[in-house]
Amino acid sequence: MASVADWIEGARPRTLPAAVAPVLLGTGAAAQVGAASLPRALLAAGVALALQVGVNYANDYSDGVRGTDEFRTGPQRLTGGGLAAPGRVRAAALASLGVAGVLGLVLVALAGQWWLLAVGALCVLAAWGYTGGARPYGYLGLGEVFVFVFFGLVATLGTTWTQAATLPWTAWVAAVGVGLIACALLMVNNIRDIPTDVPAGKRTVAVRLGDRRARRTYVAMVALPLALGAACAIAAPWSLLVLALVPLAWRCCAPVLRGAAGRDLVVVLRDTGLLELGYGLLLGAGLALA
Repeated sequence: MASVADWIEGARPRTLPAAVAPVLLGTGAAAQVGAASLPRALLAAGVALALQVGVNYANDYSDGVRGTDEFRTGPQRLTGGGLAAPGRVRAAALASLGVAGVLGLVLVALAGQWWLLAVGALCVLAAWGYTGGARPYGYLGLGEVFVFVFFGLVATLGTTWTQAATLPWTAWVAAVGVGLIACALLMVNNIRDIPTDVPAGKRTVAVRLGDRRARRTYVAMVALPLALGAACAIAAPWSLLVLALVPLAWRCCAPVLRGAAGRDLVVVLRDTGLLELGYGLLLGAGLALA
């Protein structure tokens, strides 16, 4: 039977910065135009975190029942590792997505933007369809598209819109930047899993690109956001704070370029999560101080 620690690990805490960072950026952009709201920011964070946990449990369940996680080099999964019954993992995923739906409904009601309910429904469907269903798009190499759109553009711009009802250009730039780092988080995870994804028929972007090109793509996904964040200094000079992340970005990229594999990439996964969180904190603060 899975322990509490196993369930926490199953929620994949290293990926949770991908949920928090866009909310920090979106709130910073709202503050830039004098319209930040702490209660709405907290609700948006709750929605994003619940969605991320739901995605992670859904992936655990779907990959586990397909046999994709039978042989892993990373942390053991709940379903694939036999730690929890598939039905319980599926129930945890649905419960997390349900929490996201309830919090999202409250946020939409406060903002008075009822059309966002349709966006929320798409988020839930996309969360399940990543590795679930008859034709999961994560197996077709479209995972990064989902991550960029929903954990970059939708999460950041949705946060700003529910607080300010407007989208300054800095919000768009920040959304692209954080979306790319979220993609880097997925990319390094998939680089690690290339040896097991290939025989399982999981055609991620990393599998399609091949190991060498996937590593170079990861580096680009880490470096470009720093340049985009610095560009926001045109409107918000304090955005240059984001350049303080250059040493951490190099710490992420160096082992990837050297060919790190297996469990060594778990450390890179953690550091990439910290990079994304730092990006949200520093660029978000830079926008708010404009």
